[in-house]
Amino acid sequence: MSLTKVCEDLDALSGKQLQMLEGHTDWVTSVAFSSNDIHILSGSYDNSVRVWDALTGKELLQLEGHTIAVASVAFPPDGTNIVSGSYDQSVQVWDALTGKKLQELEGHTDQVTSVAFSSDGTCITSGSGYSVWVWDALTGKEQLQLEGHTDQVTGVGFSSDGTHIVSGSHDKSVRVWDVSTGKKLQQLV
Repeated sequence: MSLTKVCEDLDALSGKQLQMLEGHTDWVTSVAFSSNDIHILSGSYDNSVRVWDALTGKELLQLEGHTIAVASVAFPPDGTNIVSGSYDQSVQVWDALTGKKLQELEGHTDQVTSVAFSSDGTCITSGSGYSVWVWDALTGKEQLQLEGHTDQVTGVGFSSDGTHIVSGSHDKSVRVWDVSTGKKLQQLV
């Protein structure tokens, strides 16, 4: 995998580069489209999160608050907020329109490698250390900590109905969790 200091917007059918979004001063680690395809979100080793106009490529916001590299970024389906996870052990929630930091989800004791919103935008999940965390997106309160991985969690995501979380890890496993109970439903190795 190649990490660069730019974001490229590519046509999915032709593979042709539509535009290059330049502004980050270090490797870009994570990118996402808003659900309406109007904005692009990027996180970088330069400790920043940036919001771009997907049509023009213009940088709209630069969000600063992380003290170490941003590892993961995500929009909720309604596009109103942004969540970012960082190697500084923090998860931060931002207003997508103003760039104001709304809250910091506290409790991680290891670098945060992945973040995601549930499909209804009410929950956030984060991967940190050997654990998967589930948060209330409105209050920022921890709801669950899912334990079972034996190495660094590298990716997390919600099912489309928000009832399950999938996590991947350096332990070479993919696990599926029930959000309501916190129980592991499947382990794929």
